[in-house]
Amino acid sequence: MTPPHDRLALASPDEAATAADWERATAAVLRKSGRMSDEDPDALVWRKLARTTLDGIEVAPIGTAADAASVTTQGRPVRAGDWDVRAHFVGPDAKAANEAALVDLNGGVSSLWLELGQGVEVDDLPALLSGVLLDLAPVVLDAPADRLGAARALLDLLGETAPAAGTNLGAAWDDDHLVEVARLALEAGTLGVVVDATRIHDLGASDAQELGWSLAAGIAALRTLTAAGLELEQALGLLEFRYAATDEQFPTIAKLRAARRVWSRVVELSGGSTEAGVMRQHVVTSRPMMSKYDPWVNMLRTTVAAFAAGVAGADSLTVLPFDAPLGLPDALGRRNARNTSALLLAESHVAAVTDPAGGSYAVERLTDDLAHAAWQELTRIEEAGGLAAASADGSLQSRIEAVVAVRDAEIARRKRPLTGLSEFPNLAETLPPRTPHPSSDAVRRYGAPFEALRDSPAERTVFLATLGPVAQHTARATFATNLLAAGGIAVDVAGPTSGVDAVLAAYAGQPVVVLAGTDPTYAEWGQPLVAALREAGATRVIVAGKPGDLGVDDSCAMGVDALDFLTRTREALS
Repeated sequence: MTPPHDRLALASPDEAATAADWERATAAVLRKSGRMSDEDPDALVWRKLARTTLDGIEVAPIGTAADAASVTTQGRPVRAGDWDVRAHFVGPDAKAANEAALVDLNGGVSSLWLELGQGVEVDDLPALLSGVLLDLAPVVLDAPADRLGAARALLDLLGETAPAAGTNLGAAWDDDHLVEVARLALEAGTLGVVVDATRIHDLGASDAQELGWSLAAGIAALRTLTAAGLELEQALGLLEFRYAATDEQFPTIAKLRAARRVWSRVVELSGGSTEAGVMRQHVVTSRPMMSKYDPWVNMLRTTVAAFAAGVAGADSLTVLPFDAPLGLPDALGRRNARNTSALLLAESHVAAVTDPAGGSYAVERLTDDLAHAAWQELTRIEEAGGLAAASADGSLQSRIEAVVAVRDAEIARRKRPLTGLSEFPNLAETLPPRTPHPSSDAVRRYGAPFEALRDSPAERTVFLATLGPVAQHTARATFATNLLAAGGIAVDVAGPTSGVDAVLAAYAGQPVVVLAGTDPTYAEWGQPLVAALREAGATRVIVAGKPGDLGVDDSCAMGVDALDFLTRTREALS
């Protein structure tokens, strides 16, 4: 009987292609598209098709065996089975939050992350946790204004009840009461410290900066605790790390895998055991990646992020509701958030395999590169005197701002498209009403500049002068319409036209006009149309495409700085 793998063979031995063969075939395609010249060597295809991350890491178009040369077992994901489904709760009303928590727990959530000091205070903990079985459902505290008071209040509620595994009293590396909370946690048999790297992710930090910060914060916590008399392995046993997961699937997988690797190296250098060096990861879907416009798209973003976190071995996962950027999530938002994990676990079986990305050439290479970049960031922080010093002297913030500037430029030019915001916006949408969110956390959403334009839509419309029949102008008309909508600008469309007179017949005196047609049509009657539109009252004429010699005031095409263009256009409409 012929083995199945022989029957499924896709190529015979004499059909094996070499790397040079692939390079030659790919180069031919790139030369046709103009991305390579005849003089360029075929091997240049790797550089042409590679992309560079915000950390300066070059990601090749495909992985090769050489990319996995540095594969190591150190710090690999070890979670076996389902991750902990953790829901986030923040004020402003303890009773409403309690009702939502009980619904979530009955619906599949397995732990609670409580943010106190935003309308729900430490004294509200009994009401907030009423009916919650604290021996079954772990509780993670986040009370920046009174971490010690919150820890004591939770332990009082527990009384003689043994806390659920995973309960965390929530001290921070820079907390004045870090040691006191840590001692309470040791006595109660709970975790005691959260190293929350989402704090700088929310400010715009890159993946490597987020990792480097978390290493520095973890080290700072260990130094403080061991200096106070705790054994190293006692201190290590108190820590949980919190990271953000974005909709950039493979970078997220690599980031979380790299985090484990570099932390295990820190523990090794500190003299800790391999077992003590296992990192506990709580992963939260990214707040900055979300948009308050077309918020339904956030469900796609968080699903990809949650999948990546699960594949990367997250121990606990919080999927933020799709409507969180609008305010306090409603029942639908919370239900969809918890069901995201339920679907990934029960239907997609994402947690059935430990570290499914392990061994992938591309993922292993990206993991290794991110681990080295994170170590370099840690080195910079340590050379500045530690995390507190690097924060005080502005060196850390300046590096983050440099990354923010690059990301902002790419978003402005729509090289990093934001669906529903910078791409394919819906000016006619009605946002679902939500109660304002009480959190004062600094979150700089990636699409904030576009959101600001949408927050105050232009009062006047742009006349879209479509040249020729629909088949000739639809591509550029669609491009221009979407671009303008991203800036809160609506258009009045001329429709099919056959010449200058037909366009003028549809023109209603709008101050700004955008021409949309083909290059041959522009050459044929673009100039007389521009002159006629100016005579009829247009004060600013823009062409979709190259400006050529049409005598226009502005132009828009692929690669344009959309924010600058939209700002100029809105000024002309005011």
